[in-house]
Formats: sequence, structure tokens, C-alpha cells
Amino acid sequence: MIAIIDYGVGNLFSLQSSLKYIGEEAVVTADVDIIRKADRIILPGVGAFKDAAAKLRDSGMADIVMEQAKAGKPLMGICLGMQLLLEKSFEYGEYDGLGLIKGQVVPIADAAPAEYKIPHIGWNALKLAKDQDGQPDPLFKYINEGDYVYFVHSYYAADCAESTIATTEYGAELTAAVSSGNVYGCQFHPEKSGDVGMKILRAFCEMTADGKEAVE
Repeated sequence: MIAIIDYGVGNLFSLQSSLKYIGEEAVVTADVDIIRKADRIILPGVGAFKDAAAKLRDSGMADIVMEQAKAGKPLMGICLGMQLLLEKSFEYGEYDGLGLIKGQVVPIADAAPAEYKIPHIGWNALKLAKDQDGQPDPLFKYINEGDYVYFVHSYYAADCAESTIATTEYGAELTAAVSSGNVYGCQFHPEKSGDVGMKILRAFCEMTADGKEAVE
């Protein structure tokens, strides 16, 4: 079972519907007991970092997410949920994230040419990082280099090269996905990315507690 963290931010039921579409049991919840019993956790999010971080902490969900991530349970942050996994954000100020992945959240406008529209909204191709054997991260085992996914964001993850598993081009090379052990983050929305997104969600649902693929 997958627990989708409900802390008052994000289109949770669209994500739940996508997981059910690929045959996975998914529950939208803020119940600590259910989250602890879940096999995997997804942290969604849309909107401003400051507000989302405050809601996550005030709801008590930050503590349970940290607890379960440190225990080794597979965790995926999506869009703002991914940004919350990082150490810090500079969106309209300076605010602390969960620090599960090294890096900080900075404006796309500081990296992309002035003529590029902000926010970055639309479909962009993924450039997949490869390991020493030339293989992409297991999260992308069902998709191909150059497959398109859907983005909606004005800020992106920087200073996280060691954790970056995919990038995209939007006037500059922007972080599209990160991974550190059992913790994953997608800046794009898998649940809005058609068949490619469903394949990414399916791969995440096969992750085990050490962040690796389950053995069939």
C-alpha cells in the first residue's frame, strides 16, 4: 500500500487515481499509523515553498516523513514535494526544507535566458543520468532517453549534482529528478505525464527499503 501524504497541499486524488490505474493500492492520509504501515510514501505538493513547509510541519507530517525515510521506506516527492526534500529554498525568502537530499531551491529565472517564460509550464524531454554501466536509475527502467513529461514550476533544485538522476532543458539544464538511497524526487508530475508517467510510478512501486528494485 502507498500512503499519499495529506497536509493540505496538492492534487492528491489525481495522483491516487493514477496509482490505482496501474493496479496499486493508494490511500490519501494524514494518519500516522497508516503511514507507518504503508510500503511506500509519496509527498505531493503545489504552491509556495514557505506555506507548504509550514503546513507540513504544523500538521506533524514532517516528523513522520523524516522518521519513515530514515527507516529506509521508499519515499517520492513530486513537484513542490520534491523541493521540500532539499535543504533550503530561496523562494521569496530563505526557508529550511527537510534536508533528506543535499541541494537548494532557486529561481529558474536566474538560469534561463530572459525571453523564456516563467513559470516553466509544459512538456519537456528527460535526459537520464547513467551509471558506470551506462544504465539509468531504476526509477526510469521502463522509459527511454528523451521521453517527455509535464512540468509546472518557477523554481528548481540546484547544487544537487551528486543526487541528480535526470535533467531537462529549458534555456538551461534544470534538475528534473533526484535520488538518494530510498528517497526520490520528481520535479515534473508523473500523474500528468501520460504513459511515461505511469511507467515511472510503476517503477517506484517496485522499489524496496534500500531504494533498489524488488526482486521478482
